[in-house]
Amino acid sequence: MRIKPRHLKPIAAVTGSLALAATLTACGGSTAASEEKVVTVYSADGLKGEAGDGWYDKVFKDFEKQTGIRVEYVEGGSGEMVQRAAREKSNTQADLLVTLPPFIQQADSKGLLQAYTPKDAAMVSGADKADDGKWISVVNNYFGFVHNKKELPTAPTTWEELLDGKFKDKLQYSTPGVAGDGTAVLIKAMHDFGGKEPAMEYLKKLQANNVGPSSSTSKLAPKVDKGEILVANGDVQMNFAQARSMPNLAIWFPAKAGARPTTFALPYAAGLVNNAPHGENGKKLLDFMLGEQAQREVSSVGGGFSVRKDVKPTDANAVELGKLMSGVEVFEPDWSDIDTNLTAYVDAWKSATGS
Repeated sequence: MRIKPRHLKPIAAVTGSLALAATLTACGGSTAASEEKVVTVYSADGLKGEAGDGWYDKVFKDFEKQTGIRVEYVEGGSGEMVQRAAREKSNTQADLLVTLPPFIQQADSKGLLQAYTPKDAAMVSGADKADDGKWISVVNNYFGFVHNKKELPTAPTTWEELLDGKFKDKLQYSTPGVAGDGTAVLIKAMHDFGGKEPAMEYLKKLQANNVGPSSSTSKLAPKVDKGEILVANGDVQMNFAQARSMPNLAIWFPAKAGARPTTFALPYAAGLVNNAPHGENGKKLLDFMLGEQAQREVSSVGGGFSVRKDVKPTDANAVELGKLMSGVEVFEPDWSDIDTNLTAYVDAWKSATGS
């Protein structure tokens, strides 16, 4: 699959001592990256807070305090992160790669990941980790949409409603094949409409209202909150966290007319990068992310769902998230098929929409 990368800027995981010492480069990395007490994370967006109050911010800060290992953080769309790691394969810069599916599987198929079993891996169910130890989920999550509840007090309920003229230039979804949540639009549409062809027929019609491509899903929610657009795709964890500072944001799940609303699990999955420059530090960070304390904060701090079977949070966020998911049918995509046929599905989408 040919993915057009956008300009990526490394982002400090948290302020102060975790700030990046220098910009990572494809040739040699930063001076900091050559130090022993550092670990570099390439990640899909969503877990770092806009105001430094996200799950990553808390986990990275606590990790440095406990270990003395500084986290350098680079953020982008899932597909972009995989492509960047692939370009650097002969001179690896990242230690840990975190993406949404199917891109973690794509990273594995490109030979970018090495097997590692975190110390608490047994607390994560089999569906949330690779059998061969190449990746494991660190935050559970679900695909969804957002709407502006001030301008659009009642959320749409069906895909078909989005074809209405009132959504012309007021609707946007991130680019399939580049963003994990954008690819999720294809996956959900193919499920809800019963296959590739009817899904592409629908998305062709929807294109009349679509603002255009976006390589980053996280950039869409602020546009919805401001009323620049009324509807966008997203995911529950990211949008729930964003809603703390975006009062007009509300999450919903489209249904095919006459059917129940649906979603599917879209976890943040982490894998240790092959030939990682600081692989032992990458292992320590992955262990820390899956630790009981960090997992209890997935909901209270990050607005997501813990991957540990033994963590049953009861904080206010966890209660609200449970209510949000009530009545929504959760289906399980065939990730093997999607990994094999992703290029064909993205090409079909491009053909249908003229993108």
